[in-house]
Amino acid sequence: MSARVAAVTGANRGIGRAIAVGLAATGFTVAASARDPASLADTVAEAGKAGGTAVPLACDVRDEASVAAMAAQAQALGPVHAVVANAGVAGPTRPLQEITLADWRDTLATDLDGVFLTFRAFIPAMIERRGGSLIAISSMTGKRPLLGRTPYAAAKMGVIGLVRTLATELGPYSIRVNVVCPGPVAGPRIDEVIRKQAAARGITEERARAAFTGASPLGRLVEAREVAAACAFLASDDSAAVTGEDLNVAAGVVMY
Repeated sequence: MSARVAAVTGANRGIGRAIAVGLAATGFTVAASARDPASLADTVAEAGKAGGTAVPLACDVRDEASVAAMAAQAQALGPVHAVVANAGVAGPTRPLQEITLADWRDTLATDLDGVFLTFRAFIPAMIERRGGSLIAISSMTGKRPLLGRTPYAAAKMGVIGLVRTLATELGPYSIRVNVVCPGPVAGPRIDEVIRKQAAARGITEERARAAFTGASPLGRLVEAREVAAACAFLASDDSAAVTGEDLNVAAGVVMY
């Protein structure tokens, strides 16, 4: 296997799969994880077709022991140079007063605590080696409102704050920490978001979809491969001077 390893959580579908395949194509051996490792079969196959290697691992990012076990398995493959904390859930789409504490906590446990646990598991080895790239996946919703999505927005904004502070902490060890903020990414997940937004706003799905594409100067959604390309750049030596950044891949929907 390659001497350069990248770990990607939530690598079984959507953005996570695209990131894992993209990193494998650039020469990383990818420790690809998901709650159900059997769900990673397509990721492993696509990585192979791209000329790379992805190793399927089980990981529930809400569980400290599960994350620690995944990190140990990933590090057994070789030095982990890049970590992409991608695993996430959409959470509920309801007014705040109708959201249960359980739903709130479940969203933050995956979308914010999961980033903390994932990064924490890999930092000691990176400090010892004095180098590495930590990449979190946030969202444009961490920067702008989205009706009914307060737990998700709070978690994603929290990820941005975590990354900026951690970049300051780890800079002396030549460890870079960045966050990618995707806009609406074409695929089943945004289709579900659009359905729920339509229901919450009392409008048609067509109008709800137009609200996303119409907010983009490019008039379109984002492709998963475009988010993956941003992660590949941040994982590479080409981004050696980039840390503490939140990189929008949002077709211009957010510009800050």
